[in-house]
Amino acid sequence: MNIQIHSIRFDADKKLLDFVTSKMNKLSLLSDDIVNAEVFLKLDHDEERENKITEIKVEYPGGPLFARKQSKTFEEATDMVVAALKRQIVRQKAKMRGE
Repeated sequence: MNIQIHSIRFDADKKLLDFVTSKMNKLSLLSDDIVNAEVFLKLDHDEERENKITEIKVEYPGGPLFARKQSKTFEEATDMVVAALKRQIVRQKAKMRGE
């Protein structure tokens, strides 16, 4: 799977990039049909609350899948986005099989 990670309004460190890459690799174990994934790590303007946003767009045979979550840390937001994408992939697989 080809993974592109974009950090917007900040420079992501290697530890964060490695974390996101490992989560995406685990997602690819769920389905071999995932060819391309784009990850956007964004900082919201509000410095006090949950201002870390992770968005992931995955190219999938039934159509592109997308999830966006906001949290206090990028790691937590990434975990939530990957969980949401897992649910979408399972649903898409079932739909493709005609269930």
